[in-house]
Amino acid sequence: MKIEHIALYVQDLEGAKDFFMRFFAAVPSALYHNHKTSFKSYFLSFEDGARLEIMTSEDLSVRPVSDRHNGFIHLCFSLGCKEAVDAKTGEFRQAGFAVLSGPRTTGDGYYESVIEGFEGNLIELTV
Repeated sequence: MKIEHIALYVQDLEGAKDFFMRFFAAVPSALYHNHKTSFKSYFLSFEDGARLEIMTSEDLSVRPVSDRHNGFIHLCFSLGCKEAVDAKTGEFRQAGFAVLSGPRTTGDGYYESVIEGFEGNLIELTV
């Protein structure tokens, strides 16, 4: 069994698409738009076959950003080596995104950093 895709609601669908294309080389599907419900989405495909569905709707509500609530907390991207984590963290920092932790080796042995990404969604970068 494998996870087919993960879905993420966003306020700015085009901005989210551009974010994942810029920083993670995501390849977007054609825009899906249900005119009856105002729902719009893209499926973003990544090099290893993983997919992320980004979605929006006119009646979308916003919940406060926190890393201490139930539900999904972050998206984690494995970059292959420490040097790639360092470089990608620097790329995010230079683009003005907050680096919340790292790069560092965690107590459980992961080399990682955590970025406050597009619309406050947390992005973890690891080896």
